[in-house]
Amino acid sequence: MRVLCKHFRATLKSWQQLFHDAADFASSVGRERLVSISHSQHGGEGIVSVWYWGEPENCHNCGYDLTGNQSGLCPECGTRHSWESPPGE
Repeated sequence: MRVLCKHFRATLKSWQQLFHDAADFASSVGRERLVSISHSQHGGEGIVSVWYWGEPENCHNCGYDLTGNQSGLCPECGTRHSWESPPGE
């Protein structure tokens, strides 16, 4: 297991909505795996990050480590992925 992170970022959403989205995700991760929730602002973009313990997600086609990948595309082979739950579950 290692520490993973999911970022919630937006320019048009309110801070309240960003925190709500992050809290929903953190609830799905579970209290025992939650490490930290942090927030920052860069330019006009708000960012809320949820840090949690989990197993890295690997591409089911080529095995590439997709930890932190938010595009849904494997940069190694181009396979499309989607995660409905936190990576590692």
